Amino acid sequence: MADSDLPTDKRLLLLDATDNVLVACVALSPGTALTIDGEAVTLADSVGMAHKLARRDLAAGVAVIKYGAPIGSTTAAVPKGGHVHLDNMKSDYIATVNETTAAVYDGKAT
Repeated sequence: MADSDLPTDKRLLLLDATDNVLVACVALSPGTALTIDGEAVTLADSVGMAHKLARRDLAAGVAVIKYGAPIGSTTAAVPKGGHVHLDNMKSDYIATVNETTAAVYDGKAT
């Protein structure tokens, strides 16, 4: 049985069977219990609506797959159910800006 055939919480959206992230359909609070590919997961952090969660444990440096295509890569390990966002992923295509980096536009600090 493929992972995409296993039960996943209806508050999460799988866009493509090859994705390693899910999209939150609603805002989720820390401590929320979810099912991801048949496994119980409890959220450690809040996840905003339309934000990504790891579908499986992601090691640092792996491609983040959404819509069946790579959208960036992880900069730190993310556990299954963890929030995948600018603090632990980067674009492999454009400069990434987050709270811990200087403001960047086209690769030049502002």
